[in-house]
Amino acid sequence: MHNHHNTGNKDTRSGFGIGLHELGQENDQVVALCADLTGSLKMNAFADDFPDRFFQVGIAEAHMMSMAAGLTIGGKIPFTGTFANFSTGRVYDQIRQSIAYSGKPVKICASHAGLTLGEDGATHQILEDIGLMKMLPSMTVIVPCDHNQTKAATKAIAHFDGPVYLRFGRPKVPNFTPADTTFQIGVADVLTTGSDVTIAACGHLVWEALEAANALEAEGISAEVINFSTIKPLDKKALLASVGKTGRLVTAEEHQRNGGLGDSLAQLLALEMPSPVEMVAVNDSFGESGTPAQLMDKYGLNTKSIIASVHRVMSR
Repeated sequence: MHNHHNTGNKDTRSGFGIGLHELGQENDQVVALCADLTGSLKMNAFADDFPDRFFQVGIAEAHMMSMAAGLTIGGKIPFTGTFANFSTGRVYDQIRQSIAYSGKPVKICASHAGLTLGEDGATHQILEDIGLMKMLPSMTVIVPCDHNQTKAATKAIAHFDGPVYLRFGRPKVPNFTPADTTFQIGVADVLTTGSDVTIAACGHLVWEALEAANALEAEGISAEVINFSTIKPLDKKALLASVGKTGRLVTAEEHQRNGGLGDSLAQLLALEMPSPVEMVAVNDSFGESGTPAQLMDKYGLNTKSIIASVHRVMSR
């Protein structure tokens, strides 16, 4: 059995809000910008306590990104907040030209990623954002697994000299990272050790992977679960060390199969250590309206799908 205990379900966006507020107290160079979603992004506490450092730009996301880029020139550390689809797809040109090209340390913080914002529907459920951001030179891409890790990541990226995309979500999910955790950019966490298969996951599918490992253990299959909370730069050593031992990989993420974590890990193995790979991800489709649980089930993003993928990869 894995020794990771769910201390209660908490939304990752609240971890962001708490981390941002603590940063505001600790560093007066930290500024925050929001595109008319202050409550949804849990930025209220920062806005209330640091009104001189909070910019409500309204529904003008492209303007927000350009403003944030400009603020870095004066030494500020800007955190932008809106939904993931408005943080990437809507403003890709501004991010590419004004932020990534010149390596400006804007922290692009994106909530309501993936399918699990549920009832807001397909137009808001971006499943391409990890790919869009990881393809940009100089962009760091982070997808923490739970509330506590999101808080720690929010604080860690403030000190990082470069642009960052931080992706988190709306629903309450199991919170199992220690409360006092510190976040190391570019380091994957091996959560359970195993000998038969490596399961590499990010975001809230990390907990589903741990649940899958428990179920597989009862079948006599020993799974090693790794939390790849940093998608870029990728912890290559962690993956190669694990697959060097297990010989096979299952990836799990709330994103399109094209362009996501699985894509990066499969490319690494193809170049360095060809191995059987199965991917738990959305297979080239848009989402739809529904509850988060219904959508995760229909699109195959859960413990059951991870177990099925492990069985497939074991039989190859």
